[in-house]
Amino acid sequence: MSIILGINTFHAGASAALLVDGKIVYAAAEERLNRIKYYAGFPRHAIEACLKHAQINFSDIDHVAVGRDSSANRNKKVEYVIKNPLLLGNLLKIKGKRKALDDIKSLFGQHCGVDPDSLRFQQHDIEHHLAHTASAFFISPWESCAGITIDGSGDFVTCMMSRCEGNTITPVHRIYVPNSLGSFYTMICQFIGYNRYGDEGKVMGLAPLGKDTYTDIFRDMIDFEKGQIKLNAKYFLPFGKNQGMKINEDGSTTLARHYSDLILKTFGEPRERGAEITQRDMDMAFCLQQRFEEIYFDLLNHLHSLVPEDRVAMAGGCALNSVANGKLFATTPFKDTCIQPAAGDEGLALGAALYVSRSVLNETPDSTPFTPYLGGSNSEAEMEQALQAAGLTYRRLERAELLDATAEHIKNGKVVGWFQGRSEWGPRALGNRSILCHPGYPGMKDILNARIKHREFFRPFAPVVLYERQNEIFEHDFPSPYMLHVYKIREAWRDKLEAVNHVDDTGRLQSVKREENAIYYDLVKTFEGKTGTPVLLNTSFNENEPICERVEEAIDCFKRTKMDVIVAGPFLCDEK
Repeated sequence: MSIILGINTFHAGASAALLVDGKIVYAAAEERLNRIKYYAGFPRHAIEACLKHAQINFSDIDHVAVGRDSSANRNKKVEYVIKNPLLLGNLLKIKGKRKALDDIKSLFGQHCGVDPDSLRFQQHDIEHHLAHTASAFFISPWESCAGITIDGSGDFVTCMMSRCEGNTITPVHRIYVPNSLGSFYTMICQFIGYNRYGDEGKVMGLAPLGKDTYTDIFRDMIDFEKGQIKLNAKYFLPFGKNQGMKINEDGSTTLARHYSDLILKTFGEPRERGAEITQRDMDMAFCLQQRFEEIYFDLLNHLHSLVPEDRVAMAGGCALNSVANGKLFATTPFKDTCIQPAAGDEGLALGAALYVSRSVLNETPDSTPFTPYLGGSNSEAEMEQALQAAGLTYRRLERAELLDATAEHIKNGKVVGWFQGRSEWGPRALGNRSILCHPGYPGMKDILNARIKHREFFRPFAPVVLYERQNEIFEHDFPSPYMLHVYKIREAWRDKLEAVNHVDDTGRLQSVKREENAIYYDLVKTFEGKTGTPVLLNTSFNENEPICERVEEAIDCFKRTKMDVIVAGPFLCDEK
């Protein structure tokens, strides 16, 4: 038996994943457990949760895979330093902060309280973008495909294109620092007041409110030529000018400034976080998304010229841009995608572990279809005990009664917290840690924002739709099981789905099959029977915090907000 632990550590999205004999048995981001958003320290709780779930000890681990390799792309790093000698001191500081990763056994001793001498595992340092690629390809059902990973940077690479076949990932093209599509997106987000790690998704939602006022300027900022991204250096601070991302004492992160003084001269003063959003900010968001998509599709088309497959496996933070993903079928030759649900850096833990399993140990792949429900769960007894401890009145219902009562509440405009099974892997709530509502109830979006979510007015909520009804409602039939594609909503359904219909008549949908999540599917089906609408509004079970992992956190969120109902396993509570 082989036991492989993958980790992402000392970087935002700290996480751990466990494989036993090639099968994924557990995966979790540290933030879900320590409740610090985008935690960037050591993932102690996630590691311990992996081992507890599998009922194994630290000494049982055979391999530890880390989603970074400081020796990768060394020649390119040296070349950059030679061209930028004044940045050498700061670049060495950045490298020094990551030196602790060279001795994982000592880190386990320091953070997990185990004797390093008792640990017998072999450490594997897997290049950042190889781990990203593995995270997508090795969960796909395919024997071969093209692979692409795009992000800010990792191990000095910002984009990797690969040929994926069997147990092998062969890089065919890399794009190096500082030329980064992810950094371009982050820089503009910072300037318009979205300056925290992970804010890019908010700006994607803002973009449809803008106009193409600055298209020419944005095309001057970034270009694509002969397979290479080219950032115009005059708009950016040089890579290595600052620490890029600072990890604070509590493990939270602070992003350093990316934009140059020319941005200030061109656009005026940056927007302060929380200040009024002006037309300038909307127009910058529009032009940012527009130019992002142009470069994104250039990259995918170049990949296809190198690896002419119909299928593409995708990961890296830029692969979370669901608006671009929804358009790629019309703008590239690819006909099928497999996008890692944890496409950002938390996915490195799983990708590194999968790479060791498949490409290093040549293990036979697990034949079970991939599921994103890889986190923790609570037993029925634990859920009932937590409800009792919170002083809530509840009733236990059989499955059919539970579905009928919950769907009836949703039909009547109630906001329902839905807590079932194992938590989701990745940043999206996919029906096990969700808040569910009627997508066509008058004013539901405002109700949800005022009473629970407190989000910006422009941010859309997501629809979950029965897989077999998707094409009737959306202008595309390619499934989106992880909420990573945005499609147009057909005109006949826009008024019926007003709470999830964005300003540009799109929705970031989750399509659900019964074999993927039976009780979730059946709830949507029951709601359809009552209303004729095979769609629910689905948003994450949280209130400006990491998504609830444990039932106690879900109950606390229910009690402190104006949520109407909580359903935890078979228990339904509709009064506080």
